[in-house]
This record gives sequence, structure tokens and C-alpha cells, in this order.
Amino acid sequence: MSQASGNNANFGKTIINDFRSTDLKTSVSSDYRDLKDFYLDDDRKRRLKEMGNFKGFFYSAWWLLKEMFLKLTPPRRVLLIIGLFFTLSIRTNENQNNLSLLGALILLFILMLELKDKLLAKTELEAGKKVQTALMPEKCPKVAGWNLWLFSQSANEVGGDLVDFIAINNERCGLALGDVAGKGFSAALLMSKLQSTIRALVADFTSLSDLAAKVNQIFYRDGIRNIFASLVYIEIQPDSDKIRFFNAGHLPPVKLKKYGLEETHKGSPALGLMQNVSFSEQVIDMEAGDFLIVYSDGITEAQNTQGEFFGSERFFKLLINNSSYSAEQFGNYILNYLKSYTGNARQHDDISLIIIKKEN
Repeated sequence: MSQASGNNANFGKTIINDFRSTDLKTSVSSDYRDLKDFYLDDDRKRRLKEMGNFKGFFYSAWWLLKEMFLKLTPPRRVLLIIGLFFTLSIRTNENQNNLSLLGALILLFILMLELKDKLLAKTELEAGKKVQTALMPEKCPKVAGWNLWLFSQSANEVGGDLVDFIAINNERCGLALGDVAGKGFSAALLMSKLQSTIRALVADFTSLSDLAAKVNQIFYRDGIRNIFASLVYIEIQPDSDKIRFFNAGHLPPVKLKKYGLEETHKGSPALGLMQNVSFSEQVIDMEAGDFLIVYSDGITEAQNTQGEFFGSERFFKLLINNSSYSAEQFGNYILNYLKSYTGNARQHDDISLIIIKKEN
């Protein structure tokens, strides 16, 4: 009896805390945006923007209900129709009231089934996230003459971005930032495959162009057609003033000097598009205080609540005049600014950063 009383008390406290702590308006608005992002295609989103608020509300409600209905399993669709029929039927006598109650119970039963499916999937994704977290390197690995900071934040429970640091030997250290096409579990699996391939090969190759070609051959052979990955792989040496890297289809890394900013060359095609591709190695000289910034499109394509992109121009302006920061301070400054821009908008893509600063 005491245990039951305790459970009831905890249940009551949970309900009270929900009402106290939840900003209902903000939460509902955010959830409604997520529903439209998930259920509506680009054409319907465009058509909604062309409608007035009143008309758009009814169209979006109808499209959302229709898409939700079609995504249910056939038995649950049948149950939903029966439940709605009983719930919305005109009440003329006591039996009709009982049917309305039965309809409400059917709808609650469908909700419980959908919640069960979601919780099962979430449990599996959380297990995958733990594995991904275990594979992540430390944020600030130590290399003499360099100040490093690595960061990755997935949009969903698991992500398709690769951020890695590899201590190859006493004279060579590798850093990698990649982005596998797609999202979710499939992208995460291919990312893990790419990470293990790079780690297995780096010690055997001194030529980065040859390393890139070998990684591409394996990714093409073992991957899925039309699924590709962009990758920037970097090597540095302790107390050196040079950075060697190859860029396979990724956004060009940005070199930040005291007097300004310059993008590196665009590089070669992405991994997995073709079996035999030649890749080029790039070398850049670094002076004390210079930064090299490698980033994913999750930064430039981040959106605010109005659907406006953060964009490359705003990002590059943000980078200038911050040479006094350490790599970690600079990274956190970028993330805080990005968060202030996006506000309560949902994160649509993985956000990844590698910041390398040349020390004195």
C-alpha cells in the first residue's frame, strides 16, 4: 500500500512540475514546426508560404493529418477510423455515450502503440549514440606547437559526421572531419566504417593523395551506390609550421590570419562517387597566431525560426578579428553565436568543427 501511495505521489508531483516548468506556447510552436518539417515536402511548404495565415492553417492541418494517417500501419489505420467514428458519432442515448468512450479508448490505444514503437527505436538509437560518443576523440588533444579543438553535435540521436584525431606515431598526427550523405542510423554506420578505414590505413601511407585514393576505393567497394562522403584529412607534426591535407568534396577549410581570411582550394571529388579518382595533397604554411578552421555545412545551413540560413558570409564575418582566442575559446564563441542566431529553431543537420591554431 505504501509503495502504491508513493507512486501516486510521484505521479502527482510529475504533473505539477510539468505545468510549472514547461513553456507551453514555445514548446507547442516548436513541436508544430517539427511536424511540418517531418511530414510536409518542399512543394507543400512553398505553397503554405504563398497562402494567408487563415487558409494556410487549415491546409497544413489537413496535410499533416493525411500524412500521419498514411504512415500508420494498416491495422492501426482501421482502428483509427473506428475510434474516430465512435468518438464523433452523435449521442442520442446512453449506448451512444458508451460508444464515444470506446472510441476514445481506441484512440488512446493507438497512441500507446505509437509511443511504444518510438521508445523502442529511441532505446536502440541511444545505444548507438553511446557507441558514437565512445569513438569521439578528446576535445583538446595535445600536440607540441599546436592548439587544437574538436567538436561534433548530431542533429538526431546519431549522426553522420566524422570528427577524429589519430596519434599515428611520435612525428605524425592526423585529424579528420567528414560528412556522410544522409542522416540517421544508416549515415552513422557508414561514418563508423569510414572512420575505421582511415584509422587502419594512415600508418601505411606517407602520401596523402595515395591515402585518399585507397580510402575512396574501399568506400566505393563496400558502400552503397549514390551514397558518398566528403572528407578533409589533415596531418600535422609537433613543432612544425606546415599543415598537409586533402579535401575530398568537402567545404574548403578556412585559413585565418591577422590581416584577414582565405579559403583553401576546393579539392577533389567526394569519396564513393567513382572507383578510380586522383586526389591532390595541399600544403599551407602557418605562422604563430594563424588558425585553420574546418567545418561542416551544419553551420552555414543552420536556420533561425524564420527559416533563414546562417550562411557562409555571416560565418566568415564572425571569424575575423578573433586571433587572441585559444582554439577552444574560438570554438565556443562560434557555437554560442550560432545558438543565438538559431534560437528555438530545430537543428536540421550535424554541426562539426575542427580548429587548429599555430602556437609560438
